[in-house]
Amino acid sequence: MPEHRPLPLWAGRAAALLGIVLVALTLRQAVAVISPILGAIRVDIPISNIGVGLLGTLPPILLAASGFIAPRVARGFGLDGGIVLALLLMTAGHLVRAFAPGFAVLLAGSVVALAGTGIGNVLLPPIVRRYFPDRVALLTAVYVCIVGLSTAVPAAVAAPVAERLGWRFSLGIWSVTSVVALVPWFVLIARERRRRPPDAAESPPPALVTRLWRSRVALSITVVFSTSTICTYAAFAWLPEILGDIAGSTPTEAGVLLAVTGLISVPLALIAPLLVARLRNVGRLIAAGIASFVLGYLGLLLAPATLTLLWVLFIGSGSILFPVCLVLINDRTRTPGGTVALSGFAQGVAYALGALGPLLVGLLHDVSGGWTLPLLFLLAVILMAAVPAITLARPAFVEDELAR
Repeated sequence: MPEHRPLPLWAGRAAALLGIVLVALTLRQAVAVISPILGAIRVDIPISNIGVGLLGTLPPILLAASGFIAPRVARGFGLDGGIVLALLLMTAGHLVRAFAPGFAVLLAGSVVALAGTGIGNVLLPPIVRRYFPDRVALLTAVYVCIVGLSTAVPAAVAAPVAERLGWRFSLGIWSVTSVVALVPWFVLIARERRRRPPDAAESPPPALVTRLWRSRVALSITVVFSTSTICTYAAFAWLPEILGDIAGSTPTEAGVLLAVTGLISVPLALIAPLLVARLRNVGRLIAAGIASFVLGYLGLLLAPATLTLLWVLFIGSGSILFPVCLVLINDRTRTPGGTVALSGFAQGVAYALGALGPLLVGLLHDVSGGWTLPLLFLLAVILMAAVPAITLARPAFVEDELAR
C-alpha cells in the first residue's frame, strides 16, 4: 500500500471519522440483542426449538452471503452508497422485528437486519482506506474495538429494557442508532458529489472478484481469517460446556470464563493493527495468534482442571488474528476496488466456514462421547494457518499477483 503522510484525523475528515465510528457501533446489535430476551419473545410469539436454532444460525450465514453480495453493492452504489444501504437495511430489520406479529416476520426482519450488518462488515475496511489511507491501522483498531462494544452493550441492556418497556421496544430501539449513523454519510455523499464524480476505482471489476482464488495473498488471508473464525465460533458455542465437563467449572464459572475470552480480545484489537503497521514480518504476529490457540487447546487437553483461567486466556488471545486480517485486507491491496473484492472474498468464505465450526465440534463430541476429539480437531484447524503465516511474511499485493 502506498505511503501517506499522516494528517490530523479531523483534517477535513470529521464526518468520515464520525461515520465510521457510528457504523461500527451498529454492526453487532442485530446479532447480540435477540438471545437475551428470547424467553420474553416466546411468551407472545410461539417459537419452536428448531426456530430458535434457525435464529442462532442466521448470523454467520447472512454474514457469509453478504461477503459475496457486497462487492456488487459497491459497484452499483459506490462505497458511501453501500454503507447507506447497509444502514437502511439494519434500520428496517430492527423495526420489522419489533413489530413482528409472528415468527415468519421476526425471521424476515432478522434476515434484513443481518444482511445490512454483513454489507457494512465488508465495506468498512475499504471505507477506512478511502478516507484514512494514512491511518489505516489506527482506524481499524478503533472500529474493531467499537464493534466489540456493539456486541457487549445490546447483550447487557436488552433484558433490563425488555423487563421495563417490553421486548418489542428492546428490539426496536436499536433502529435509532442506525438512523443517527446515516447522518454523516448523507453529508459525505452530498459533499463528494459537489467535488467530483463517483470514482470507478472504488468498485471491484467482476473479473477481479472471480480471480481471487488465483492469488496466494488472497487465499492466505482467507485461510487465516477462516481458521480464526471457526475457533472463535466454536468457543462461543461450546466452551462453557467443555469447561463444565473436563475442568469441573460451574455454569456461572464457565460463563465468566467465556466472558474473559471476549474481554481479552478488546486490548488485542487495539494493539494488533498498530503492530501490523510496524512489523516488517507480519507472519510473526500470525504465528503468535496460532500459538495462543494451540497453548489453550493443549492446556485443556492435558491439564484442564489446573490453570483453567490461563488456558482460556490463551484461547481468547488467539482472537488477535481477526484484527490482523482486517488490516491485511487493506495492506495487501493497491486499489479501493481490490480492497472491496478481497474484503468480500475473505469474510464471505470465513463466515461460511465459521458457521460449520460449532456444528462439527458438536458432531465430533456426539461421535466420540468426549471432548478430546473436538479439541484435536480445533488444534488441526488452527495449525492450518501456519502455511499462510509463512506466505504473508513476504510483502506482496493481490493485484500484482493477478496481473502476473
